[in-house]
Amino acid sequence: MSFFFINCNSQQEIKSISTKQLKVLLEKENIQLLDIRTPKEIKQGFIETALFVDFYDANFHTKAIEQLNKNKPVYVYCRSGGRSAKATKVLQEKGYKIFNVLGGYNQWKKEN
Repeated sequence: MSFFFINCNSQQEIKSISTKQLKVLLEKENIQLLDIRTPKEIKQGFIETALFVDFYDANFHTKAIEQLNKNKPVYVYCRSGGRSAKATKVLQEKGYKIFNVLGGYNQWKKEN
């Protein structure tokens, strides 16, 4: 008889950061900030130093990896936080240290 064990600890916890914390970081250092919204959404405004990769692009993974340094943390935001939570999981599985920006650009716009 064979038994298979599934390691439930293989999923890493997603780390999050508030938009207020993000603003402090942006004022202190040059961070990797990834905006994963669509081009139409970006036309409505964006955070100044962000890199752009549309989450809905079929080549999202490849385009994101081409722009990111694996040795530095990556802060990901979308419109309200849903897509960035998904993208965070994807990039974390690729070995990146990722932080999901809670509330996304909508929250950033309210506070800034």
